[in-house]
Amino acid sequence: MAIRREKPQSFRGSPVLVAIVVGILLGCVFAFLYPRGFFSSDPANATTRRIAKSDLQAASSCESPERVRMLKSDIVSLTESNALLKKQARELNEKLQMAEQEKDHAQKQVLLLGKQQKAGPFGTVKSLRTNLAVLPDESVNPRLSKLLKEIAVQNEVIVALANSNVKEMLEVWFTNIKRVGIPNYLVVALDDHIVDFCKSNGVPVYKRDPDEGVDSIARTGGNHAVSGLKFRVLREFLQLGYSVLLSDIDIVFLQNPFLHLYRDSDVESMTDGHDNRTAYGFNDVFDEPAMGWARYAHTMRIWVYNSGFFYMRPTLPAIELLDRVAGRLSREPNSWDQAVFNEELHFPSHPGYDGLHAARRTMDYYLFMNSKVLFKTVRKDAKLKQLKPVIVHLNYHPDKFPRMKAVVEYYVNGKQDALEPFPDGSDW
Repeated sequence: MAIRREKPQSFRGSPVLVAIVVGILLGCVFAFLYPRGFFSSDPANATTRRIAKSDLQAASSCESPERVRMLKSDIVSLTESNALLKKQARELNEKLQMAEQEKDHAQKQVLLLGKQQKAGPFGTVKSLRTNLAVLPDESVNPRLSKLLKEIAVQNEVIVALANSNVKEMLEVWFTNIKRVGIPNYLVVALDDHIVDFCKSNGVPVYKRDPDEGVDSIARTGGNHAVSGLKFRVLREFLQLGYSVLLSDIDIVFLQNPFLHLYRDSDVESMTDGHDNRTAYGFNDVFDEPAMGWARYAHTMRIWVYNSGFFYMRPTLPAIELLDRVAGRLSREPNSWDQAVFNEELHFPSHPGYDGLHAARRTMDYYLFMNSKVLFKTVRKDAKLKQLKPVIVHLNYHPDKFPRMKAVVEYYVNGKQDALEPFPDGSDW
């Protein structure tokens, strides 16, 4: 009986335990799934979320296409402004670099040419006169480079330009060069007839590649026009690293000129002067009485260098001179090449103009003689007649060919009266 009473009591207690366990499990599940509670306990947060959502929707609905375009335009404008600022900054940086380069130009030259030196005692200081030669660049003209290697002596060569208009004078020119025994000379032929003429006489000749700008002048140009071409033609010779002794055709060679050069300057030129003052410079006093006490003004004068006979070393100043003269002659077709040559060589720097920094030397006017010196002075002086010039340039007289032959007769063949028939100047 006791056993049957205990069973009903144990069975009745189990539903309560089951209910407790189930409640605990459900609580854990809801706690995991709804950590902030099944019902929100913070109505303010819910309201905030609803307001933010409604504001976002309202903002999205208010963004019109016009507003979008304005924003894009602002972005483009800012981008352009940024690019402009970058450009201005770059330009300022370039200007700063250029200013630094100019500031250090003299210092860099010293570093390039040698160590800085202290000035010596009074009367012993000598400035630098000789600029460095450029590095040869054979790519400029391989054909000319090959020819010059065969002709030049110690990287020096006599160069003359000629067309068919000066054929007779050209023959006198190269005949006397051969007689003197000068091997390093070259004729730059400006037409095919001169090419054939030189080859038939065993004269080194070179014809440039076709260039209409040069060829049109070469075919039909007069003396001054053809003379102006040399400043364009000579550039390649200097770039190839050769020193050039430029010679016009109206010149008689009596000695080897390379034995009488100093080679200490960028340009070494004969002069149109006829005495020490005109050839080498003098103090010319200008008188202006209206100025009273200051009526006398001192000026410096020198007669021009002759652009028909000069020696150029392959330096940057020499090449710059050629570029300046050729440039001006192309822009000023009525200009005389000799006048432009001297202006660019001698005019100093001044506001609005940067002068050429080239070293120059005037040749001895008795050795490198112009025809004014010969016919007006030398032939009338017994002592001067005994001198033998290196060359005679018939630059002052239009009757060039007969005077060239007379010079040969006088100095080469010894005919003492060969110069007498000619007047000091010209008949016209």
